[in-house]
Amino acid sequence: MDVSSLATYLHPELVTFLQGDSRKDAIETLVERAKKLGKVTEGEEYLAALEKREGIISTGIGMGVAIPHAKLDSFQDFFIAVGIKRYGSGIEWDSLDGSPVRIVFLIGGPISQQTAYLKLLSQLTKVIKQEKNRQDLLAAQSAEEVIELLSKTRG
Repeated sequence: MDVSSLATYLHPELVTFLQGDSRKDAIETLVERAKKLGKVTEGEEYLAALEKREGIISTGIGMGVAIPHAKLDSFQDFFIAVGIKRYGSGIEWDSLDGSPVRIVFLIGGPISQQTAYLKLLSQLTKVIKQEKNRQDLLAAQSAEEVIELLSKTRG
């Protein structure tokens, strides 16, 4: 699997500008987007898997970013849904650094592809470690602009 461009796993319908103020709202909004696009067929099972993962340790990795993720047998391929909270104080996520979350990357993929999954997470982490990339995402005005930014970004 080539993860040189995260845009491979994106679609304009999977990018949303978040309005709610809770982790639950953000995750449910992104899962709903993925369901509408046909990326998620087992919505309740996926939500339960995400909730279980959050219970192990927060996916709020710091720097205003969260990466909720879960794998299911029913997934055929990987996808990334992106939520950006441009206004307000961000979302309380119990992040590792205590800061509120403004950018959420929801990842889903098949259980059988652990190596590819880890490569995707690694590439995403490299990208978001760079402050300029995070600032550019927060300034984006459209889903297409978010995808363009992630298409050009290599980490």
